[in-house]
Amino acid sequence: MPAPRLSVVVTRRLPEVVETRLKELFDVELNESDARMGRDELAAAMQHADVLVPCITDHIDAAMLAQAGPKLKLIANYGAGVDHIDVTSARQRGVMVSNTPGVTTDDTADMVLALILAVTRRIPEGLAVMQAGEWQGWSPTAFMGARVGGKRLGILGLGRIGQAVARRARAFGMQVHYHNRKRLRPETETSLEATYWESLDQMVARMDVVSVNCPHTPSTFHLMNARRLKLMKPSAVIVNTSRGEVIDENALTRMLRAGEIGGAGLDVFEHGHEINPRLRELPNVVLLPHMGSATLEGRIEMGEKVIVNIKTFADGHRPPDLVVPGML
Repeated sequence: MPAPRLSVVVTRRLPEVVETRLKELFDVELNESDARMGRDELAAAMQHADVLVPCITDHIDAAMLAQAGPKLKLIANYGAGVDHIDVTSARQRGVMVSNTPGVTTDDTADMVLALILAVTRRIPEGLAVMQAGEWQGWSPTAFMGARVGGKRLGILGLGRIGQAVARRARAFGMQVHYHNRKRLRPETETSLEATYWESLDQMVARMDVVSVNCPHTPSTFHLMNARRLKLMKPSAVIVNTSRGEVIDENALTRMLRAGEIGGAGLDVFEHGHEINPRLRELPNVVLLPHMGSATLEGRIEMGEKVIVNIKTFADGHRPPDLVVPGML
């Protein structure tokens, strides 16, 4: 007699091909509305599911995990970041957590370069004029931006995504600098033509562009705080495709409005989708709705990793992308 199929609850809509495969393998409950599930809905799902498939919009804390039923044994996160899940509390309750690392590295790195170019070359300003039908023709001094070739790019966090950004930046003729918790191997630095800065303060003070590519942890919360933002050159640009909490958004907004920072390209925000309204008013700021990983190919690959993690767990083995507390 075949073993009963695992009960899997998926909190948001996924690409159709992923949902189809999940339904073939497991007893799946889909969120047909794609609306963000509230705490009560998430708690109810965790009370009867064997596996929960959440994403970044689902905040799963210790109090919610305390309400989980005895069946719940795996949280197969759809995404690489897991700072929205209390992994330690989950493991203490015997619930494993897996993620989908490495899938959207190139997609996110592409978006970093897109934001750098959009801000420095004033692309949204030109687009707005064209869409409004207000362009009066070419002028020698209209929409002058800055050349990226030869500029210094400081990467905060030279992990997988940071290194992919570095390779792209070198192709655009930028000088690559970085600050990491740990310095990379000499051969990696050589291949990337990257210069290491032990002092983040000294690095940001000398960069033309700063790209935030580190995760959100207690030690990186407001790593780019008001004091550190003030060290940046008035002409410098900051780009963030990682986690909004790494930058003090209020301080950044004040400095952008005062002309103390040249511009910003933001794909993530400190308070999720609740964006400081004063940011929307600034012509030197490009705001995107967390699009860094939004490619069809990447989202399907993320789903495939989720399926592999669940299937491996169902077969009685450790999920290949198991998240271990203390190793984040």
